[in-house]
Amino acid sequence: MCRTIALGILLLWFAPLSGQTPFSLESVLSAPYCSNLTGSPDGEAIAWVEEKAGVRTLYAAESPGFSPIRLFSTGEDDGQEIGQIQFGPGHQSVYFVHGNGPNRQGEIPNPASYIQYPSRQLMSVTLKTPAAKALGAYPGALLVPDGKSLLVPQGNRLSRLDPSTGKTEQIAQMRGSFGDLAIHPGSGKILFTSNRGDHSFIGYLDPGQDKSIHWVAPSLYRDGNPVWSPDGQHIAFIRLPGVQRGELTNITGGMPFSILRFDLESGLTTELWRSPGDDGGFAQYYPSTTLQWTSTGQLLFYSEHEGWMKIYRLDPQGGAPAAVLPGACEVEHQSVSPDGHTLIVSSNCGDIDRRDLTKIDVTSGQTTTFLQTPDIETDPVALSNDRVAYRKAGATYPTAIYLWNGNQEQRIYPPKMDAAFPASALVTPEQVIFETPDHWQIHGQLFRPTGKANGGALIFMHGGPIRQMVLGYHYSSYYANAYAMNQYLANLGYVVMSVNYRSGVGYGKLFRRAPQQGPRGAAEYQDIVAAAHYLQSLPGVDARRIGLWGGSYGGYLTAMGLARNSDLFKAGVDLHGVHDWAWRATDFSPGGAWGIDDALMDDAYAFSPISEVGKWRSPVLIIHGDDDRNVMFGQSIDLARKLDAHRVPYEVLVLPDEVHGFLRYHSWLEAYQQGADFFNKHLLKN
Repeated sequence: MCRTIALGILLLWFAPLSGQTPFSLESVLSAPYCSNLTGSPDGEAIAWVEEKAGVRTLYAAESPGFSPIRLFSTGEDDGQEIGQIQFGPGHQSVYFVHGNGPNRQGEIPNPASYIQYPSRQLMSVTLKTPAAKALGAYPGALLVPDGKSLLVPQGNRLSRLDPSTGKTEQIAQMRGSFGDLAIHPGSGKILFTSNRGDHSFIGYLDPGQDKSIHWVAPSLYRDGNPVWSPDGQHIAFIRLPGVQRGELTNITGGMPFSILRFDLESGLTTELWRSPGDDGGFAQYYPSTTLQWTSTGQLLFYSEHEGWMKIYRLDPQGGAPAAVLPGACEVEHQSVSPDGHTLIVSSNCGDIDRRDLTKIDVTSGQTTTFLQTPDIETDPVALSNDRVAYRKAGATYPTAIYLWNGNQEQRIYPPKMDAAFPASALVTPEQVIFETPDHWQIHGQLFRPTGKANGGALIFMHGGPIRQMVLGYHYSSYYANAYAMNQYLANLGYVVMSVNYRSGVGYGKLFRRAPQQGPRGAAEYQDIVAAAHYLQSLPGVDARRIGLWGGSYGGYLTAMGLARNSDLFKAGVDLHGVHDWAWRATDFSPGGAWGIDDALMDDAYAFSPISEVGKWRSPVLIIHGDDDRNVMFGQSIDLARKLDAHRVPYEVLVLPDEVHGFLRYHSWLEAYQQGADFFNKHLLKN
């Protein structure tokens, strides 16, 4: 029953109905998208990466004018990323990594299938003479504050790299692996975490002086995220429980944690604060910066102990922590100004389904929401002289780089949108809130066609599941592409609903840790059924023509809908979805990252789409890259074999050498065009 779609874009195209300005998928998907915004230590320059039709380009801009300077470009849609950007002293030199990380077999992704296999290189370039220089395969290198060398962690070894000569010198070797490197700018002492599996230690050393590593309060716990005090006399760190026998990683769970302070002179360790419950785990891996010690003497850390992901201020001498932004909302991104006095955060405190920027005085806690708009402002970078760089997107334009100069904002890059981008033809999604039969309030974004609807309706489900779709272009490239696809589908005449189902972020800890989710009961599937009933109530929607689409966890929910309710959902596009929780728990990783133990194995299978394939009748398009490092490619093979056995119609698009979040523009374009064609064929026929 399978029809395998040959590689190459299908030319089937359905023009939008009257009243809508048609546009191509290429025009909306190839627009410039800016990410990886980074500031210099002196607060006088920024750098970022533009991706346009798969070509990645590194730019920088410096004060006072912040005019973009092109530093490096891949020049083609090769799927090789640019990241780990660092500025040298005086912001004239920039270091970055070109290339992608290895899989479990040590293979670098090669999504373009080049016969000359790509490598992953640490690169350097200057603003004055942009000619990039390869320094070697040193991902994770940390620039020393004086800019004369970089520290290179390589498993259990730590080396020093001289960027002028390319030579390395080993500094230390130990058991475990080096992580969380931090250098005190005054003393030059190196602080790190020694990761040892079921436990971890904090250590520090003075290169050239110490014969042995100094261990900080070694224990039976997992210690990590160490930070220096401004004077270099103390270290703060986070302590989590060690891993007990048989314990499995479970992203839906939590654990207690504490914040400790270590005195280098006395050797004494003081517990500054302990979470009242299992409020840790997620708070230590989701934010980019979990713990900071500002130059003004305040500790800043993330926690969910009051029910929402927030940043808290804590006096290093002790006392109760205080949320920098109180209320029923979450803080996601943050940046501290070079002088240490100001904290800039991106949160949904002003609008639960968007992001705004707020300025906080680190010492007093006084807050000022200086940028609250109908748009999406994220990833702030606090600069000198009260300036802030940030990423901003809207309902009808993708993420660009902006600068707040203390009074108003300035668009830095791109200076204007490409003429080919169909901004005027895009719709502004509406916030919708509906209630499920078990009384959960679910948020969604509704895309209504501007002209006459074609009668079909589609439900999009994000992956993760720890994600939140917003009312505009997303700040993650994966979901920015999905947002563009939803716009394209609306332009074809579909009514599209993007559903923020329970187990995602943005709506508090109880929502994220909703009971009986995934392999424990698939409770979030009720939200998808409720969304379908909402769509059926809308004018212009034919209740018999509703489809599903999504990737990863969204692929799982797509398959669940088709397996359980082919009477309700008439077609689906399943991108790299999980179809068998029990198999994931045995062959992908122990417990599958959801804590699936032997006692849960039967439930894990029962709440998988694969267990109900006998009721599956609706056609599905299965899309998967065979170098997927998040969901086994075999999940799609296994599903297809079982669909064959039950004579269920399906089609397949395989992307050789692609990973989970497709690295090439061509892969996104091909997958989405064939997905749209698939819906047109199955939902628009009489």
